[in-house]
Amino acid sequence: MREIINQNFNRDLISIIIPTLNEADNIQEAIISSQIGSHIEIIIVDGGSKDETLSIAKSLDVKVMISPPGRANQMNMGAMVASGEILVFLHADTRLPTNFEQMIRTTLAKPGIVAGAFTLRINAPDWGLRLVEFGVKWRSHLWQMPYGDQAIFLTKDVFQRVGNFPQIPIMEDFELMRKLKALGKIHLLPTPVITSPRRWLKKGIIQTTLWNQIIVIAYLIGISPTQICNWYSSSKL
Repeated sequence: MREIINQNFNRDLISIIIPTLNEADNIQEAIISSQIGSHIEIIIVDGGSKDETLSIAKSLDVKVMISPPGRANQMNMGAMVASGEILVFLHADTRLPTNFEQMIRTTLAKPGIVAGAFTLRINAPDWGLRLVEFGVKWRSHLWQMPYGDQAIFLTKDVFQRVGNFPQIPIMEDFELMRKLKALGKIHLLPTPVITSPRRWLKKGIIQTTLWNQIIVIAYLIGISPTQICNWYSSSKL
């Protein structure tokens, strides 16, 4: 199966995979911001939305798929059917910058780089969010650890070499980055993607940031992703 997929790559095409679950308020803008690029394929992989997400996506001339819920499941399914040589994993509440496709292609053409992501810009004026952005930029540069809300991109071949996203309910982007670091450099582009502030504003910037750090530490010390996911869900972040 893997060999067949490899043979069908379109080397001029970028496949943008957007996992969704009840994203009616965001999905149209996410799709439109992605369609400004050239040689782009957009794949929406829905995990069981009960709102208008699917009808909005279908009206915008993109590929729409239904998947079992879970971001890792959804992104892996999208990658499996993607026609492009380059994969971009985009959150539904995140917007790509102008000329993103040229920046992605240029980055992945550089020797030693196996993947990349964008700098994070959170779409709200709160000074606390500027500190969050600074921390994300520091982490991404120093530890080679961008997360999913920074629009991770890589070639389909590299994605298959590391075994896709692990089938875990949380921290799938963290684990993918750890595997990629063993293959080469992960490059952070200085141009930002723009993401929604909803996670930080719902529970508060400090509380959300602390929760994020607790989750990472818990994962690193061996607490199961299922248990961590239960904590995360009960926190209602």
